[in-house]
Amino acid sequence: MIKNLIFDVGDVLIEYRWRDMMMDHGLTLEEAERIGGEIFDHPYWRELDLGNMSTEEVAEGFHKLYPEDGDSIEWFLTHGEYMHVPRPKVWEKVHRLKEKGYKIYLLSNYSEDLFRKHTRGASFLDDIDGKVVSYMIHEAKPEEPIYRHLLDTYGLVASESVFYDDRADNVATARKLGLQAHVIESQEQLLSLLEEREKEYGR
Repeated sequence: MIKNLIFDVGDVLIEYRWRDMMMDHGLTLEEAERIGGEIFDHPYWRELDLGNMSTEEVAEGFHKLYPEDGDSIEWFLTHGEYMHVPRPKVWEKVHRLKEKGYKIYLLSNYSEDLFRKHTRGASFLDDIDGKVVSYMIHEAKPEEPIYRHLLDTYGLVASESVFYDDRADNVATARKLGLQAHVIESQEQLLSLLEEREKEYGR
């Protein structure tokens, strides 16, 4: 019987709009795509998620690597509050599942600063029974230790748990460890899966 629902945050419980955010700042789509690649494809981004480097250290590193884009990259790194879009329909569904009797957990890759900015005021935080975020333990998905840490910390049985994440590699690790898991491609798909899960409670 499924008892535990485990959620990634970005592009699952909230929506990302990093391209639009950069374009709102005055960049063209081409510039936004280029700078996004410079940020997300560089090891600095993962070090930020792992809590091994501060936002200031990463910004300084990018200034040295990409002097022409350094100011835009620093603005992006320090204005994460403009990157996300709430998904209130999903949050309401999570609340209903919590009321139904499911335990709710978060398992996400985030720096401390961006996690705080992206979840400020999010109602789903009131419904969670626990969370493991990469910066907290210096481990990140899709590597196994962060999953095992969540399971061990909260005494969860993998076969009694379902994981929702937007990345196939993260879902593959969850399945390898015995969890049911879904790759989330849209808010509509997630709502449909959660509707099914609500009907399945107790089975």
